[in-house]
Amino acid sequence: MSGRYIFYSKASVTVVLFLYGLLCMGQTLRKKTTLLMGGRFDITVVAGDSLSAERHIDTIIAEITRIENLISDWKPDSQVSEVNRNAGIRPVKVDREVFELTKRALYFSEITHGAFDISFAAMDRIWKFDGSMTTMPTPEEIKRSVEKVGYKNIVLDSIQSTIFLKLKGMKIGFGALGEGYAADKCRDMMIAKGVKSGIVNGSGDMSTWGTQPDGKDWNIGITNPFDTDKLVAVVPLRQGAVTTSGSYEKFVVFNGKRYSHIINPVTGYPATGLCSVTVFGPSAETANGFSTSLMVLGKKAGLDLINKYPDYSCIIITDEGKVVVSKNFNYKKFRPKL
Repeated sequence: MSGRYIFYSKASVTVVLFLYGLLCMGQTLRKKTTLLMGGRFDITVVAGDSLSAERHIDTIIAEITRIENLISDWKPDSQVSEVNRNAGIRPVKVDREVFELTKRALYFSEITHGAFDISFAAMDRIWKFDGSMTTMPTPEEIKRSVEKVGYKNIVLDSIQSTIFLKLKGMKIGFGALGEGYAADKCRDMMIAKGVKSGIVNGSGDMSTWGTQPDGKDWNIGITNPFDTDKLVAVVPLRQGAVTTSGSYEKFVVFNGKRYSHIINPVTGYPATGLCSVTVFGPSAETANGFSTSLMVLGKKAGLDLINKYPDYSCIIITDEGKVVVSKNFNYKKFRPKL
């Protein structure tokens, strides 16, 4: 059976899945796209028959919805919204699941010295990336925009399972990290249920397991953002994850310098220097933390960080179009098209 292409996009960096053998060896592949957690989820499941595959997809959607209701800061009745409403007032007791996710996010803040920070949700949106911005904000405006941002003002009480934001006006939000967490959680749930194969892709934060119906790996192509007809790499995955953070579509240029829509939570200035970062590893949640952090840290500091974690590797594309890979990047496994 000839192949077909399915395109998933995030931050203008397209992830291409090559799906072959949609029906073979008694296996059926089903795919559904839906909007959850403020973004697009593409869910693919391989099962013995269509009805089973559809039921598994419905179970995944129900689980993502459950997670969204827990952690979405735009839902007023979520536990995270309750934490934000009580910033500077009192600690809020949350489910252990929310507590542990917050704890892992703070770990990323620590190892990146604040380049990753879930309290970014309190940042003033003074940068515009819709074409309406004609001048840069003043240094004073930029400094004020991050006054309520700072992971060190997030206090966790493990015994009471509470989260306390020290400053009034502080907010936390999980954003794409939450999508990566949901993708991992659903993959693990499907494996526990005996579902042999599938993909959960939350706006480009992708968790995979098993193989295509014909026994081949899932092949994920990372598109060159400067030439969408070419691939930077083709990544065969079984049980693994891939995430991309990029700035190719959302940026502004002042005095010849390109400013990304990804803001450094410490300084309030947009990230510069990198066009995209794609991270591979066992967990989409962790890979997302790395990809976001590396965009802010830049090439050298970003590579120094990810090289300390042998389970993860990355492809970086600079603003000049140069492709750089981490030392853990396995050329034989990932078949780069460099």
